[in-house]
Amino acid sequence: MNNCKIFIVNVLIIQLLHVSLGNGQEISSSLKLTFDQAWKVTNQNSHIIKQVQYQQQEKDQAAKAAKGLYMPNVGLTASYMVMSDKIHLDLTPVRDAIIPLYKYGTFTGVPNPDPATNQVLPILPDNLSTQAMHTAGLAKVESGEWDQTIQKEKFGVVAATFQWPIFVGGKIGVANKVAKIEQNEVGEVSRQKMGELMSELAERYYGLCLAKQAVRVRQDVYKGMEQHLRDAEKMQKQGLIANAEVLHAKLYYAQAERELSKAKRTADIVNQALGNTLVLEKDTVIDPLSQLFYLDSIESAGYFKMLATKNNPQLLQVESKKLLADQAYKAQKADYYPAVALTGMYNVVNKDLSPYAPDWLVGIGMKWTLFDGVARSRKVKAAYLKTNQVEEFRQKANADIATMIEKLYNELNMYREQLSELESAQNFAEEYLRVRKKAFNEEMTNATEVVDASLALAGVRIERLQAMYGYDLTLARLLQYAGISEEYLAYSQRKGVKIESYKFEN
Repeated sequence: MNNCKIFIVNVLIIQLLHVSLGNGQEISSSLKLTFDQAWKVTNQNSHIIKQVQYQQQEKDQAAKAAKGLYMPNVGLTASYMVMSDKIHLDLTPVRDAIIPLYKYGTFTGVPNPDPATNQVLPILPDNLSTQAMHTAGLAKVESGEWDQTIQKEKFGVVAATFQWPIFVGGKIGVANKVAKIEQNEVGEVSRQKMGELMSELAERYYGLCLAKQAVRVRQDVYKGMEQHLRDAEKMQKQGLIANAEVLHAKLYYAQAERELSKAKRTADIVNQALGNTLVLEKDTVIDPLSQLFYLDSIESAGYFKMLATKNNPQLLQVESKKLLADQAYKAQKADYYPAVALTGMYNVVNKDLSPYAPDWLVGIGMKWTLFDGVARSRKVKAAYLKTNQVEEFRQKANADIATMIEKLYNELNMYREQLSELESAQNFAEEYLRVRKKAFNEEMTNATEVVDASLALAGVRIERLQAMYGYDLTLARLLQYAGISEEYLAYSQRKGVKIESYKFEN
């Protein structure tokens, strides 16, 4: 782990040097990387991985938010109202009905209000009782306010509110399950992106290995053509061969020079592509230390198909889509049930609010839609059809993945067979070139045959390297579809793995 950190720090230092010397002074740095190191740098720098990490964090927060649906909502509301008229209660008719009673009625049993005489005469006589009520009672009735204002035209209220859903047909549970499924789905998206990134890195890293090996082959051919041209020119001066032989040697010398230049340009392009995958400075020259490899045998195609059903991130994402469709179906069915919630309100502060209004209230409410046309039933039917649609898509995806694995496995065997055949062809081509060179030096053959032998050997060598590159790339894709891209490094380091790189001939 410490070595990994030190390595990544070194990569960052190289990038900083590019930035610091970027103003008017460009440099190109050489960075030696094994495939394992390249994968670590990719994980550290890749924008794709960072994007998926943010997406995972987003879904994690959404899942936490869904849990909050189980909790009550508490808040503050503030409002200021203006009405066209005040609200009042006019009781004048009641007053008018009472006044005649006081004016003309007879009253008895009125307590004596005089403390000096109420011990002797606690109850006033009927005539005095009637007189007292006419005098005192009538005055109070007539002077009373019989038209009361209940609420002024303008008033404001700040209130604390409370709402807690008790039953909503299971929608809260569905929302939490959906959030959890989406969390898991993003995890599979992350695995899919990692697998694609591993295949991309294998394609470009080993593509650069192939390109650099091709440059070495072309350099060897160029060197051979150069030496052959010098030999031809010497033999012409000695009168041993005709001028046509020298011209032929010059023609193929120029061709070898063009092929070498083309191979170098191809290597530069692949180097730039690999630098883009590693997110390095564009002028960084990457020197791959790992070599092209292949294995004589790996597990069967059935083994990889079995792994794919359990581990392929695309299939698992389809499975998540099916689970989401099932939850959507349950959510639509929940509309048939009533929604029940506890509610409450507390008057925190007010201005000119009616004194008859309560300071607080609590209650329980229910909303139950009994008929909405046929919308609910159609939505439930649509959600059910969606589950069937996703199931068909899942079966198709399973078949497609199995077919792709079969195809990649057969390609892997094809490359392995080519490598075996090309090994023999390379041995024959090397021996053929040796014989032709010897015959030319002994004046027993012409320059054309030597050139043809050299080009044939170069072609076989490059074809063998291409077959090995094809094997490495196909293996990466096979493991990607099987859902075990992280095992690619282990496969490249297995016991019995065969590696090869072209050795420059002196």
